[in-house]
Amino acid sequence: MLSERITDQAEGLRRLMVQASTRVVTVAAARTGLGATSVVVNLATVLAQAGKEVLVLDENLSHDNVANMLALKPRYDLLNAVRRDKSWREIVLHARQGVRILPAARAIQALPKLSPTEREHLLKCLAEASHGVDVVLVDAAACEGNYVSAGLAPDQPLLLVLNANASAITESYAMIKRLAMQDGRQNFEILVNKVRDEREARVVFGNVAQVARHHLNVRVEYLGYIPIDEKLKRATQLCRPVVEAFPTAPAALAFCELGRDLMLLPAAGNEGTKGLPDVVQRLMRQVCPQNVALVN
Repeated sequence: MLSERITDQAEGLRRLMVQASTRVVTVAAARTGLGATSVVVNLATVLAQAGKEVLVLDENLSHDNVANMLALKPRYDLLNAVRRDKSWREIVLHARQGVRILPAARAIQALPKLSPTEREHLLKCLAEASHGVDVVLVDAAACEGNYVSAGLAPDQPLLLVLNANASAITESYAMIKRLAMQDGRQNFEILVNKVRDEREARVVFGNVAQVARHHLNVRVEYLGYIPIDEKLKRATQLCRPVVEAFPTAPAALAFCELGRDLMLLPAAGNEGTKGLPDVVQRLMRQVCPQNVALVN
């Protein structure tokens, strides 16, 4: 299937981005509207405020993406760099919080159609853009129920955002099941969003975790919650992270705690990654096996 080929290629991109000093974390939700992008924006700001170099890989084409949430108007995408219309440095957006944002939706979705030369240049751009970065946050986008993400690989942290809505719980479990059975993912970090307090968050988490552990034999861990907060809504209207606009708001304090806990998660190593030639060869085998010889 096309979506499976894209996911395979995206894993290769993610592996290139993993350096010894770089932590890659994918933030995802079963569907739009659950707050994953807001989590990315505020987590990135918290980490930048703590002195970390942060790069956000923005995979969303929709209006509610990271760039638009911060009132930034991207004119170009990583695909422009791949086609050499622009350099990746001209594409990167700089938020005033010290966060760099790389719009990549069109490039990730175009992977199956890229030529071998374009794929190699894409890998080079990602390697250069992520060089020296402490944390890469991937705002994962869903495409017809399947994730097209450079960060969704079984050995990298996945932060799954859900809320107390019954349909969100059902859809989140379905996503966990798909990633466990199709992609072999065994570890899931859960963030419960838009709840009144931790007690409600724990109940929501328990509903998902109990079923997932029993039927899928996966590790599902509670990473925290973000409370319902009018200041968070107001910050969104102002196109600012709540941790910057209202740093003492309950939601802001929750994001600060989440940022600390996130950095304590074990980071996957880069064993098995032999550099750019090896990554490109794997991508070539997955996309067009007949052309593997081109990169030998």
